[in-house]
Amino acid sequence: METTRLAPSPTGALHLGNARTFLVTWALARQRGWRVALRIDDLDGPRIKPHAAEQAIADLKWLGLDWDGPPRIESEHCPEFAAALATLARTGAIYPCRCTRSEILAASLSAPHSDEHELRYPGTCRPAEPTCVDPVLLDDPQLSWRFRTHDVAEAFNDHFAGPQSFNTQRIVGDFLVGTKGCLPSYQLAVVVDDAAQGVTQIIRGDDLLSSTPRQLRLQHELGLGPPPAYRHLPLVIGEDGRRLAKRHGDTRVAHYRELGVRPDRVIGLMAEWCGFGDRTELSAGKFRERFDIERLPRKAISFTVEDDRWLRAE
Repeated sequence: METTRLAPSPTGALHLGNARTFLVTWALARQRGWRVALRIDDLDGPRIKPHAAEQAIADLKWLGLDWDGPPRIESEHCPEFAAALATLARTGAIYPCRCTRSEILAASLSAPHSDEHELRYPGTCRPAEPTCVDPVLLDDPQLSWRFRTHDVAEAFNDHFAGPQSFNTQRIVGDFLVGTKGCLPSYQLAVVVDDAAQGVTQIIRGDDLLSSTPRQLRLQHELGLGPPPAYRHLPLVIGEDGRRLAKRHGDTRVAHYRELGVRPDRVIGLMAEWCGFGDRTELSAGKFRERFDIERLPRKAISFTVEDDRWLRAE
């Protein structure tokens, strides 16, 4: 059976942009008879907010979304991530790195490419040739682990955004798969998690388009079978053109719940963002019936002051 997933991260509250992506994922899955898995991505220790996981689940239920089976709690599966790192170490696909972030920053200041979240690694610790690594070294708290990349463009077809091509070496270089202390990076964890949950259909924001070639390489190196199909959707952004965040005010789903806004009103706004036409209150069930991914706008959606006023029925 085709399977997709909802994977909120408890590093912060679910905001309207996250919720729009989850609503689209859920509606498409229920239209097409896919299984919907739930996962809590809670490995980013210092950034995890207390009770954020419970809040995200409550917000999804309040909106009218459901899923099949109990949630997978990422932090409960560390042995699986350690096994994946050991596999990559034995094949020479990864290597140990002692560089600190400040050292990478100093070496990257003149680098022509880097993305918003990740510095381009200049290859300081990269061995000349792939080398099999004793997995015992994975327990060394002084070492992080990087995946070897090559200076080639890697192409894939996105089922919404169309043909894509990224040169990972030029964008971020050899990327982290394991942090000091043998915790997996996002890039590795998401691949292992999706394989464990049988995920075949991934729908997420297009800020992750450039991560896809990294995850495809990891899937291949780990022998995890055919890759999932990807659909990357335009983000919801603020009026300043930047991704939705605290600087745009309180856009949390929980914030509107606390104000007494009805879920049908929140979904009505998201329906307009998804190409339904003029906004009107709409239940999750009605959204599912009427949703057509071909009508989804191909450009980023701007959350405006007027949108906030409409939600509050001002």
